[in-house]
Amino acid sequence: MEKGAGTAKPLGARTAMQSCSSEETRSAGRDLAAGLRAGDCVLLEGGLGAGKTEFARGLAEGLGVNPAAVRSPTFTLVNLYSGRLPVYHIDLYRIEKETELRELGLEEILGTDGVAIVEWPDRLGSYRPENAVTVRLTDLGGETRGITIDDRRYSVR
Repeated sequence: MEKGAGTAKPLGARTAMQSCSSEETRSAGRDLAAGLRAGDCVLLEGGLGAGKTEFARGLAEGLGVNPAAVRSPTFTLVNLYSGRLPVYHIDLYRIEKETELRELGLEEILGTDGVAIVEWPDRLGSYRPENAVTVRLTDLGGETRGITIDDRRYSVR
């Protein structure tokens, strides 16, 4: 595993790195954002406190959103931010059944005019896109996080 967020390899495959701070986690998100386009979906996996929201903040910043505006949408479920593309930040932590997802209008978000960032994507069920970027964040202790990026956008399209 590479150390330091700035050492990420180009997209299109699997990249592994280590972040030693919240800023490095955000930086990894900013780096990924540079290659995102309308319709892309980024699935953020990891336990509570793994750094999903920090990574999402970096993604949003890389897409032109003020990072101070990015908050975890745990209670609102979906936050919409304006950047160079619309950014849909979705947090499914509180979702218990796939039927609850219909009420969120995911058909109008995933794969459309903006970039969707989904925390707790294991709850997407049949809504989970095949051609997504999956980011796995692992708490390695202290501020250190393992970050694995699996970009499947081009393997399915």
